[in-house]
Amino acid sequence: MAQPIIDIKGITRNFPLGNEVVKVLKGIDLTIEKGEYVALMGPSGSGKSTLMNLLGCLDTPTGGTYILNGKDVSQMTDNELAEIRNKEIGFVFQTFNLLPRTTALDNVALPMVYAGYKKPERTQRATQVLTQVGLDDRMDHKPNQLSGGQRQRVAVARALVNHPSIILADEPTGNLDSKTSIEIMKLFNEIHANGNTVILVTHEEDIAAYAHRVIRLRDGVIESDRVNPNPHR
Repeated sequence: MAQPIIDIKGITRNFPLGNEVVKVLKGIDLTIEKGEYVALMGPSGSGKSTLMNLLGCLDTPTGGTYILNGKDVSQMTDNELAEIRNKEIGFVFQTFNLLPRTTALDNVALPMVYAGYKKPERTQRATQVLTQVGLDDRMDHKPNQLSGGQRQRVAVARALVNHPSIILADEPTGNLDSKTSIEIMKLFNEIHANGNTVILVTHEEDIAAYAHRVIRLRDGVIESDRVNPNPHR
């Protein structure tokens, strides 16, 4: 049987608060297979954002193990985690996080700079993914020359550029109107259909309805983990 892309066992995350310790994650077990499309949901204070930071290797757990694509990332140093983030995880954020004075093409190519690719390879791959997300005619535009939906498409292309193991999207439609949100979610459907593993963090039921599996957190534990029989198309 193939190894899961994500295998988490007994993950805890505590934060000191004065003389006390706040236990945010209280022993999470979670397995995600390659090619799954998962929505992670939960109310404020559920531990959803903390779990997302751990999944994205932006933080390390207090206890437990996290195996990402065969590598134990739960005990890695900051530098090792930075390398894992660059190679294994494609991030899409609510606020786009694009460099304002840089073209769409250069924004998308940026992760490849950190990964050590030469410029011809960066340009070729960035052009390829921008075309994939429907922005082949906007490559030389800067973020302030693009609509919100176009900026999010640039962010999605940047997430794809290094062929990551997982796409981790944090409230990717949070700054978009309803029509544009549907367009972006259809784009995620296409990305998933191409074989990518997608993890979507959202508090919106209609956005989570695009995922094939919905995991709900409450009070630092997984409250439910269900297959969505009729995901939105």
